[in-house]
Amino acid sequence: MEMPTPSQNVLNRKPELVKRLLSVLPRDAVIDHEAETKAYECDALSAYRCPPLAAVLPRTTEEISAILKICNEMQVPVVPRGSGTSLSGGALPTADSVILGVARMNAVLETNYPDRYIKVQSGRTNLSVTGAVEVDGFFYAPDPSSQLACAIAGNIAMNSGGAHCLKYGVTSNNLLGVKFVTMQGDIIEIGGPYLDAEGLDLLGLICGSEGQLGIVTEATLRILPKPEGALPVLIGFDKNETAGACVADIVKAGVLPVAIEFMDSPCIKATEAFAGAGYPLCEALLIIEVEGSKAEIDEQLEKIITIARKHDPVELREAKDEDEANRIWLGRKSAFGAMGQLNDYMCLDGTIPVTQLPYVLRRMNELSEEFGLKVGNVFHAGDGNLHPLILYDANKPGDLQTCEAFGAEILKLCVEVGGCLTGEHGVGIEKRDLMHVQFEPVDLEAQMQIKDVFDPNWLMNPAKVFPLSSSADRRNASSAMG
Repeated sequence: MEMPTPSQNVLNRKPELVKRLLSVLPRDAVIDHEAETKAYECDALSAYRCPPLAAVLPRTTEEISAILKICNEMQVPVVPRGSGTSLSGGALPTADSVILGVARMNAVLETNYPDRYIKVQSGRTNLSVTGAVEVDGFFYAPDPSSQLACAIAGNIAMNSGGAHCLKYGVTSNNLLGVKFVTMQGDIIEIGGPYLDAEGLDLLGLICGSEGQLGIVTEATLRILPKPEGALPVLIGFDKNETAGACVADIVKAGVLPVAIEFMDSPCIKATEAFAGAGYPLCEALLIIEVEGSKAEIDEQLEKIITIARKHDPVELREAKDEDEANRIWLGRKSAFGAMGQLNDYMCLDGTIPVTQLPYVLRRMNELSEEFGLKVGNVFHAGDGNLHPLILYDANKPGDLQTCEAFGAEILKLCVEVGGCLTGEHGVGIEKRDLMHVQFEPVDLEAQMQIKDVFDPNWLMNPAKVFPLSSSADRRNASSAMG
């Protein structure tokens, strides 16, 4: 994976930079020893590593403002980091960059049940947002698989979703406002605890911007009353394409489950060995969850089961109580860890129209044969957000490159059928050089001009999102200044 050559000028000024950072931060908030910076050399896309020049762990918005003013003046690149769970290399540093982590900023600042919102610092983990309000009967809807560890800052950067996004939407549908610091150190309030802000939709611009425009330090999030009840049904099929067709028919019928999750045979076998959830050893299975009152749940399940039976399922299992429901979800929640016991893998993220699922799954199996690497599928089928897991051997020469080429073909396939390169993992470095597959040069130029406004020196998370060839002139101009 190509990355820009680090600025020797910035590297030479490390002592000066550290001294200035220590003038605005306590000693325990500045990590500059070479051995300690290795803790920040990668995110969850661990195939690519590079220790940063330094890492800083501020506790307040004002400290972040001071850090960015120093880095902007010294022309030092800054890489934002939440919990480091990014699967696209979004928090991968360069040797001349400063990692700015928000993990220590994890407080709940305000909870308002009548208006249904919570304000938190952006380093708070996703699951702990629900943890702060669930005793009062509320929850925060977006639930990425890494929700135990991932930070709200990263969720906003990548517009994360999760299993329940089919009904409740992704982060952008549940984000009401942010406190935001630009590379120049300016502190800005965008949106607020109400449905829609006046003026331009800058909140929509910030959410999903992948740390290209600034640092989110606080977030106002929508919280919802817990549903009266929820139950899943597990449906097994003898073909991936049949499961995909069943999903398409459920969506076309106008039924809106809270989640439709898909797993194929490699994932089923791995999760059974790992978690023992009691899944049938079939080619594909769906986990479909509905919620509401008992009458609503019964009505929705009846419609879903009627549609599923038309596709001749090999197994159909309704959860009768919470224990059975937890067993059904156990394997799905364990899938990524289970696959990691089989081999190294790269987890992709592309989105397609739901009606294209049967074709895409069939074509993915053909590509697997062509590249000689196995692929397991576990994903949010209801909204077409694919998460193929390509298995490879990191110790085998050339295997990583073959895996990357295979992954590129899958993502090109997503665009080909009318989808896009990413649903929730972001572009980062993983899909950076595929952006030209989805966007024309004029489209990329328009996006880069937005970055020019917020970050004219291109210091905020550089070398991400935009193909290096497209952003070279801008980045080189910045390096020349440094």
